[in-house]
Amino acid sequence: MRIAFLFALIAANATAASAGPVSFANGWQEQRLSVFSSNDYSFGTNLSMVSDGSVSIAWTRVGRGDWAASGASWNWTVDQSVPATDLARKGGDDRNLSLYFVFVPQSMAPGLEGANIRSLLGNKDVRIIQYTWGGNHSRGQVIPSPYGPSGQAVTIPLRQAGTGSYAENADLSADYSRSFGEEKGALVGLAVSGDSDDTKSVIRAAIGNLVLQ
Repeated sequence: MRIAFLFALIAANATAASAGPVSFANGWQEQRLSVFSSNDYSFGTNLSMVSDGSVSIAWTRVGRGDWAASGASWNWTVDQSVPATDLARKGGDDRNLSLYFVFVPQSMAPGLEGANIRSLLGNKDVRIIQYTWGGNHSRGQVIPSPYGPSGQAVTIPLRQAGTGSYAENADLSADYSRSFGEEKGALVGLAVSGDSDDTKSVIRAAIGNLVLQ
């Protein structure tokens, strides 16, 4: 994924996610990463997605009341899966679903609410944890993102490529500490993506019951 571009997208969104349970019915927008590539998202009780040899991101902001969130839980389902890939490989890291948590230092969060693309691109203080269903890695492994500046984003696989339905719980504070070696900042953005463009495969998946804790 083009991580720097994702930073800008989240900063540009003016709608905040609701406190506690996160609504997939309101406040989410899709952003293409390519003019010729787009997933098919449906927003409602769940966020459902079909990705047919494509990649794009659905994203939203997190309201001030949830900036201090230290954990999250959600359910996700995959009915049709991409093959297993190497999630550390740039340009070959297709995955069924990724759930992004975007952080900035607590002291910087108020000043970045209205940040534009130029002010966030290359911002060395932004951090992203991407929980992923895909690849063939061990659960919980911290994989530095092959996109964007080093040390700013990591992928943490929770499920290997395949189908099924699962409930997840993430300790954002602990995963942030072991990923970046510092205390967690303010959670200011969320994003969901599906990525099937490298393998030219099809994903049919959904995510729901997302709760910030």
